[in-house]
This record gives sequence, C-alpha cells and structure tokens, in this order.
Amino acid sequence: MKKTFLLFLVLLTGIPVFSQIGGTGTYQFLNLPVSARVTALGGNLIAVKDNDLNVAIVNPSLLTDSMDNNVALSFINYFGGIKYGYAAYAKHFNRLGNFSAGINYLDYGRMTRADEIGITDGDFYASEMSFNLSYERQMLDSNFTVGATVKTIYSHLDSYISWGNAIDVGATYIFQKRNLCIAAVVKNMGRQWRLYDSENREKLPFEMQIGISKKPKHVPLRLSINYDHLEKWDLTYEDPANPSTTVDPLTGAVTTQNKYKVFGDKLMRHIVVGGEFIVTKNIFLRVGYNYQRRKELKIPEKRGMSGFSFGFGFRVYKFHFSYGRAVYHLAGPTNNFSISFDINCFQTKRFVSTN
Repeated sequence: MKKTFLLFLVLLTGIPVFSQIGGTGTYQFLNLPVSARVTALGGNLIAVKDNDLNVAIVNPSLLTDSMDNNVALSFINYFGGIKYGYAAYAKHFNRLGNFSAGINYLDYGRMTRADEIGITDGDFYASEMSFNLSYERQMLDSNFTVGATVKTIYSHLDSYISWGNAIDVGATYIFQKRNLCIAAVVKNMGRQWRLYDSENREKLPFEMQIGISKKPKHVPLRLSINYDHLEKWDLTYEDPANPSTTVDPLTGAVTTQNKYKVFGDKLMRHIVVGGEFIVTKNIFLRVGYNYQRRKELKIPEKRGMSGFSFGFGFRVYKFHFSYGRAVYHLAGPTNNFSISFDINCFQTKRFVSTN
C-alpha cells in the first residue's frame, strides 16, 4: 500500500509546470463542465469513484468494470443561445481494462457577420467538437488506478477551421477503510495542428488539478474539494479599463493590502468545494461553490449568488437523471441536464427449457 501511494505522488509531482490559463489559448470549450453533477458541485469533480460515467469523463482513471455498456448523455443551455453537450459509452474488456468513447460538442449558433464599422454581410455559423477515447487500468493493487484520454479536436468558426490533438492523464487512489479518495488530473497536453491563422499557432488550455473527497461514516454526506491550476499560483486579473488604485484619493498616501488577505484570496481562487447529500440510495441533493467564478463575475453593488451552484439527482427505473444549475453572474445561470443508464439492464434474459 505504501509503495502504491508513493507511486501516486511521483505521478502527481513529476509533471512539468506551465503558466497557461483561460483566455490565452484556443479550444477553451474543453474546460466547460459537461455533466449536471459536476456543474452542481461547483464546476469540477475529479475524486469521486462511485461508478458514474459522467464523472469518469473528467478523470479517465475513474472508469470501472461496472461501467460496462453504460451510456451517458448531457445537454447544457449556456449563454447567448450557445448550447453544448456530450455523449459517451463505456466498455470493459477482460485482460485489457476499461475503455470509453465519446464526443463533446459546442454549438455557437448562427450569428450576424459585420465588419469593424458595423456593416453587416449575411450570417455565419460556428461550432467546436472533440472526439474522445479513454482508457483505465489498475496499478499494483485495486485501490490505485491510472487512465488517459486522447482527444481529436475540431473547430469551425465561420470560414476559419482548426484542429488539434490533446491528452488528459489521471490517477486515483482510494483509502477504502476511510471512505477517502484522492485524485490528480493533467488536462489538455497537446498541439494545434491546423491553424486558424497560418502565422499564429495557439496553445491549448493546459491545466493541472488535484482533488479529494470524503464520506464520513454514518453521515449521508460526501464532501469534495478540488484545487485547480497547480501550474500557476496567481490567478488574479487586473482590468486595464478599471485598474485598482494603491493611492488614497484624498491624502495621496500609498495604501497597502494585508498580505494575509492577499494570500488567502490567491489561494481560494484555486479551490472548488462541493457537497452531496445522500437522501436515499436513489435521491441526491448537491451544492457547490466556486470562489474564483464569484470574484471575477460578481457585481460589487449587487453580488447575488454568483459562484454558487446546486442541483439534484435521482434514479427512476433503469435511468439516472441529474440536474445542475450554476450562477455565473446577474445575467443568469446555466442549466445542465444529464441522463445515464446501463444497456445491460435492458437485455432480455433467455431461459433454456429443461423439458
């Protein structure tokens, strides 16, 4: 067990560090939360291994044998008429391991083409998609699993077309006796092969994450904490149009911020917290909080519920339905609907007559 956990730490720490966050690379749709469960729990969930294909899409090392012939579907009503979603299918092969295949898509819809002075020239269409193939396998013992996802990415924005490849790598370790799970994921390591502009090759939205989840004994609650963007410490953003001032407008004295407050703010921008209440074995209530989302999108005069998310899940017959609602800003929330089911449950059992 100690050797297994040591190997997990080596995989976590032995990866090169980059400074690449949202807004400075292409294919940003790869970072959108794709399942309702993930949306409801704050927008990220990589360390819950309970045979849910919706979560295994985020961390390939969460695939399990029991997901054989499972299907997961999701639809998200985003902002400005944008819609996106995914479809995934998992399969177990003896002696090989667990596989899943899926597609993520994002539809920007039809938009009006206009030049820099506002003269219109018809409409144009934009969409992006990613074809994914994932693999998971146990390492050393059944508590430690590793996985990888290979992505082929296609983007069509009006007359501009681009495609590339990316790889996600994940590792998960479970402490069975403590109901504790820890995981690490490295996302979107890859390259843009065909460029929108022949002279401008863009980086992919590389990211490193770690997560932990814990379900206390005799308590119907699972807590999860995720630390995003290990590759970059300072995620704060200075708005050029409204820079923060360090000079008192009345006295002209230079003002300084409390260093502990600054440190706490930078630390919390990496944290996503979620709680899942297990009402019954078929009903789940979920709530999440994303500090960075709140800091970047709230309006000081009317903060509202920016950064908070919530949702629920329930099983009916052979289907598992989930709903997630995330509040980004006062303009409105996003609504995410997911459904998953096991094809094996629909197969008719054949009885052989003994007469």
